[in-house]
Amino acid sequence: MTTPPWKKKNPKKKSSKLSDAAKVAARARALLSGRPYPNLIDNMWAAREIDGKKKAKD
Repeated sequence: MTTPPWKKKNPKKKSSKLSDAAKVAARARALLSGRPYPNLIDNMWAAREIDGKKKAKD
């Protein structure tokens, strides 16, 4: 079983901010789940799915 993200230590590297597209996607995912704003899991998903695809294309 994997450790939840909130129990893991912070990575050594510096994180980057979410892009505008990732922020919109995280908000949309939160609203679909019935939450008024995105939580950690929504933001992590958006960073991986939205920003990750953009970085892979570059």
